[in-house]
Amino acid sequence: VQLVESGGDSVQSGGSLRLSCVASGYACSNCYMGWFRQAPGKEREGLAAIFSDGTTTYADSVKGRFTISQDNAKKILYLQMDSLKPEDTAVYYCATREGYTTPWHRAPRINDFDFWGQGTQVTVSS
Repeated sequence: VQLVESGGDSVQSGGSLRLSCVASGYACSNCYMGWFRQAPGKEREGLAAIFSDGTTTYADSVKGRFTISQDNAKKILYLQMDSLKPEDTAVYYCATREGYTTPWHRAPRINDFDFWGQGTQVTVSS
C-alpha cells in the first residue's frame, strides 16, 4: 500500500488549502481513511476520518473548518482546509486501513490505521 500526499503550501491566516492523498497498491474495497497532522514537538493529532459508507468524523479542533472527502474511483482522499490559523501549521499525513469497521464518532487515533503517507507541509502565517 502506498499513500502519497500533496497540496501542502505556505498561506496566510484565514486562507484555504486542499490536500490530496493518492492511494495505490490495494483494493480499498472496504477501507477507511483519515488525516492526521504533527507540529514540531507535538504528538501526531487525528483530524478526520471517512468510512466506506461515506460517514465522516472530525476532531473538535477542525470541525466546521476542515472537510474530508474522497473520490472512490480514483482512490484519492482530500482534505479541504478553510479559515486556516497559525496553529494549523504542521506536517499533514493521510492514513488507511483495509477492512470494514463500524464508523466511530470521535477523532481518529493512530492505532486505528495501518498504512501512512510521508506527509506534506502546511505553514500558516499570521
